[in-house]
Parts: sequence; structure tokens; C-alpha cells
Amino acid sequence: MINDIIEHYHEEQFLKADGFDDAIIGVDETEMRLIYSVSKCLDILMLEMSYTDSMEHFTYNVSGSYVGDKTPIWCWDNF
Repeated sequence: MINDIIEHYHEEQFLKADGFDDAIIGVDETEMRLIYSVSKCLDILMLEMSYTDSMEHFTYNVSGSYVGDKTPIWCWDNF
């Protein structure tokens, strides 16, 4: 999906979360921020660690980080 987004919004610069390209589910066109599926992010992390460790890592190191106006949006889906 990221390639389609970059192609469609070729003049925009998005802030991406490293390693989570497969978890992108869309774009907030109001603020031009990427939207990520939290359940997909956790699936990616669980390839390397347990669910509990994945949730802790995600909430502290990924979604808990504010990196400016282009900080991605985390969609807490399928819970």
C-alpha cells in the first residue's frame, strides 16, 4: 500500500514507522499522516517476540513516541 500512497500523494512527505510498511492501512488527508493498523503492527512484532512483549514494545517504543506534526496515526482495530 505504501507505494500506492507515495504515487498518489507524490508531493507529500510522510513520516513512516520503520519496519511497519505492511501495517499501513491509509492516509489522513486532513493532516497528511499515515494510518497504521495496530493489530498488523503487533503481528509483525510477534514474528520476533511474544504477544506480551510485542504489546509492551509497541505501546512504549512505537505508538508512545511523538515525533512532530507528521506522527503516524495508530488505529486500534480488531481487539
